[in-house]
Amino acid sequence: MTFLRSILFMTLAVLLLPPFVVLLFLLCWLPKRPLRRFSMIMVVITAAMIKYVLRIDYRLIGAENIPAGPCVILSKHQSAWETIFLQYIFKWTAFVYKRELHWVPFLGWGLAIMPFVPIDRGAGKDALFQVAKRGTQRLREGYSIVIFPEGTRVAPGTQKRYKGGGAYLAKHAGVPVAPVALNSGEFWPRQAFIKHPGTVTVSIGPPIDPAELSAEDINRRAEEWIETEMRRISPHLYGNPSETPPPACTGV
Repeated sequence: MTFLRSILFMTLAVLLLPPFVVLLFLLCWLPKRPLRRFSMIMVVITAAMIKYVLRIDYRLIGAENIPAGPCVILSKHQSAWETIFLQYIFKWTAFVYKRELHWVPFLGWGLAIMPFVPIDRGAGKDALFQVAKRGTQRLREGYSIVIFPEGTRVAPGTQKRYKGGGAYLAKHAGVPVAPVALNSGEFWPRQAFIKHPGTVTVSIGPPIDPAELSAEDINRRAEEWIETEMRRISPHLYGNPSETPPPACTGV
């Protein structure tokens, strides 16, 4: 049944995405804000398919920690799941992503007309300035910026080096950082066709105020909180099977 659900989900996604992106292009004359709002229709549809077709739900811990205004969201990245649901949990989001995705048919084309922050990852230090300049502009327009500081999807129970671009942006723009831990990869594995039913845990930590902190300090605090919380969310992957996360509100 899991295999059939995965096939049905992928079939629906492949059928729905191209006409929706074509529709976005037909509406690209709209201001970016209404266009971004319209794009949420596909997010809602995809989220419903994830919940009712794949039977993957989520529980949210720390909703009270979400900043009232725009912020930089530094999130663990284990699967495509969070690229959908972080748009649900936080209002008015814009993603930092590699510019090469623009070459992906339909998905990349849709990203290109969104008020997001594409960067050239091969630009070295210039990529950092791209994030700061374009990210600050989006923050001033009222968007929270989603950045995956490890730079790519990581397998559950593992960690890559936390890059400092998100922390640098928060310091440069003077906005708080919202650290996010999650275990989506336990149900939606990286580069795997089969998705497994279950409940993803998403935990949002206390916002990190950039005042009087260096970008390095901000990055280190975000990393420490996220990786510590990962050991609470997925204790069985870190040698602590007796630990369980606290009760939380359920998702969509």
